[in-house]
Amino acid sequence: MTQCAFRTRAALALVTTLFLITAHADDRPVKQNKDFNPGALAGAFPMVTTGVIAKVKAVTIGQNGVIVARFTVTDSQGLGLDVNGVQTPGTLSFSWVAAYIPNGQSQYTAYTTTVDKALNTNPSQTQAGGDTGGKYALVDAITGTWDYTFGTKLPAAYDPTATHSVGMQVSRSLVNFGYPTAFTGNDVFTWVPSGAPVTNTRDLISEASCNKCHDPLSAHGGPRKLIAYCVLCHTPQSVNPDTNNTVDLKVFIHKLHTGANLPSVKAGNNYFVVHRGAVVDFSDIQFPQDTRNCTTCHAAGPKQADNWKTNPSRAACGSCHDDVNFATGANHVNLVQADDNQCKNCHAPQGVQDFDPAIPNAHVIANHSTALPGVVLSIQKVDNAKPNTAPTVTFKVTDKAGNPVDIGKITQIRMILAGPNTDYGTGPAGIRVSEDPSKTQGASGVYSYTMTNKIPAAATGSYTVSVEARNTVTVMPNTQAAQTASDLATPVRYYFSVDNSKVAPRRTVVATSKCVACHNDLQFVHGGVRGDTQECTMCHNPTLTDGTSKQSVSMATQIHSIHRGENLANPYILGTTNYQEVKFPGDLRDCATCHVNNSYQLDNVTTTAAVASPGGFLPSTGPIAAACQGCHDDKATASHALSNTTVLGEACLACHGNGMQFSVDNVHARQQ
Repeated sequence: MTQCAFRTRAALALVTTLFLITAHADDRPVKQNKDFNPGALAGAFPMVTTGVIAKVKAVTIGQNGVIVARFTVTDSQGLGLDVNGVQTPGTLSFSWVAAYIPNGQSQYTAYTTTVDKALNTNPSQTQAGGDTGGKYALVDAITGTWDYTFGTKLPAAYDPTATHSVGMQVSRSLVNFGYPTAFTGNDVFTWVPSGAPVTNTRDLISEASCNKCHDPLSAHGGPRKLIAYCVLCHTPQSVNPDTNNTVDLKVFIHKLHTGANLPSVKAGNNYFVVHRGAVVDFSDIQFPQDTRNCTTCHAAGPKQADNWKTNPSRAACGSCHDDVNFATGANHVNLVQADDNQCKNCHAPQGVQDFDPAIPNAHVIANHSTALPGVVLSIQKVDNAKPNTAPTVTFKVTDKAGNPVDIGKITQIRMILAGPNTDYGTGPAGIRVSEDPSKTQGASGVYSYTMTNKIPAAATGSYTVSVEARNTVTVMPNTQAAQTASDLATPVRYYFSVDNSKVAPRRTVVATSKCVACHNDLQFVHGGVRGDTQECTMCHNPTLTDGTSKQSVSMATQIHSIHRGENLANPYILGTTNYQEVKFPGDLRDCATCHVNNSYQLDNVTTTAAVASPGGFLPSTGPIAAACQGCHDDKATASHALSNTTVLGEACLACHGNGMQFSVDNVHARQQ
């Protein structure tokens, strides 16, 4: 039965191969890197199933140190795959690693190693790496069960009481069937050879933390998705020979994400490694938030999630603070640190106050200090909300304890009036004005401010008023820890009707919570006073352009263009900043990373106002095309959009609407 199953699959594969050879060139499936449509491919090759799922089921170690891993490898439907790529469609490639955690230690040492030769005169380095010389043996074709016998043998004196792990990765290529990139997967099996329970583990970071930005984590071309797999090779024993930089994970990841902000890089040096002959320079990496937010990565969940604060070490701390010389005490308050034994004495897991030497406190960002009094805003009502009338806004300002705040004594407070809520700033009744209410008198923190600008005479429907504020303060004054901070209020909005119709808030397209998943907060935007996406849209409406470059800064165009960054066809420049330097860590095809309410679907676009043409090809571009051209900013796409726009409007829905062949979900589809 096993051979019969393989023969059936082989026949299907042969038919498909013959089809590819004999079909006319125009009839062959096209490798679509841009507009990938899995539905169309499934129709062309119904006998080909996609995906690859690998699972290590058990590992044994023979008396001569031979490691044998039993594993399954299947497609996404659970059908067994041939590791040789003969009996089932697609070719498979594997890599295997074996490692252990020595008793009394906390990091892996790999059994499987490779010698990495330097391109310069530096000596070669023996590093953790993939196994070589191993062999596969079929156990069951239907379930895709195989045995892999490692080429690497364990030493006779290996410790069977230590934690051991075997990791494997697999890539399945279906490029001959029109799938442009490989399907990938990996797995890790951990056990103690003596049969004892596993108690010593390396579990500090979860993939969920990484995937808040990376969507998903897929190192080395895609197959390495599990942190438990990464730690098997990125061990202290692994050093890049060309640079003599360690690639130990705790050092490598800290330095990589700190990138351009490393003290050594700011001093004029580069942080890079040479991988397979190619220089990979991380010196221009800009982390999308402050690296002092340790819990962005070290979040709850893993068994050792608190290691960052309970188990400090010179290697981990010195990876970001790479201007510290522990041997001499330089930049370490002149304290020499010969080992890690005394680190906890000063850098405790819990301190007394912000900025003290305890690890969480030493990483406090001044703008997040618990010592800040706080600025809390609320809008109570809007009177005289009629066309051709200046509205009066009653609002309240307190500190976080509820005490009144004198708005005449804080650094900044602004009131913004915008409308209509269908599309801020657009149409004959469009408005967006900003005013300073700081001279308004009040009592108990309550103020009533009559704006100098009027609601437009032609106004109908709903409009919005908002208040934003900040105060510059000194935290820990009269101490050596004194720091200047911005005490930032969360901006607030109030929606109101100007004609007694039902109040309609501005639609929500992007949620602030989606932004902060990667950015932590939006304090880097406009001094931090506009840390809310609904606030952003009041100014970043279709009418707004950059004063220098004349580029559109409408929300859809601007945010798409900024995040597309290095992959833009044309520079997106605001002022003197060229956003082609931005390296987005996620997958731009995943619109739901930022969007809510399916707002990225063209059927749900309600805006009608054109914006300044992305790329400057035309005076203006329709709202749907402008949003799409924020990413797809080449002239050909602009011409395509123009040719599908008439006096009746944009025809985008005809091809790109829901259910259409080239819907957004189809052209942005990911293989896995």
